[in-house]
Amino acid sequence: MSYYFAIIGTQDNPLFEYEFGTSKQGGDGQARFSEQARHLNQFILHSSLDIVEEAQWTNGQLYLKVIDRFFTNYISCFMTGGNVKFLLLHQPTATAGGASSGRNSTSVGANPTSPQTEEAIKNFFTEVYENYVKAIMSPFYKVNMEIRSPVFRQRVAAAGRKYL
Repeated sequence: MSYYFAIIGTQDNPLFEYEFGTSKQGGDGQARFSEQARHLNQFILHSSLDIVEEAQWTNGQLYLKVIDRFFTNYISCFMTGGNVKFLLLHQPTATAGGASSGRNSTSVGANPTSPQTEEAIKNFFTEVYENYVKAIMSPFYKVNMEIRSPVFRQRVAAAGRKYL
């Protein structure tokens, strides 16, 4: 499965972006987005912001699960208390012939809406949120400023390897 993660600020501005692939069940951690799709990922995430705003007022929770779908891409969302959005675009891996074996059907990459996948994404968001709070507590950080910390990027990558 390929992932594109973005943190969107309170003014709908991107604060952080990271692209990675699955590291579970023999994955190498490399994203497998096509060149055309790679250029559209940011637009796909931003197009789901209206749905995020609707869901945040009706759901009442921080983790909104899968909120939108664009062709074979799914968008999951996590809201912070300060109205910053964590969006994860995930593209399931294509299986040969369109069929998957029974063993892989419960893997994180097989079904983007399965309880196992939802739990893995929730754990990923939770760990990234903890690191986000640590990053914005820096006295040098201003609200809605882009996060450029290499340490934060490494911690997001580690959370991706750990859960996804």
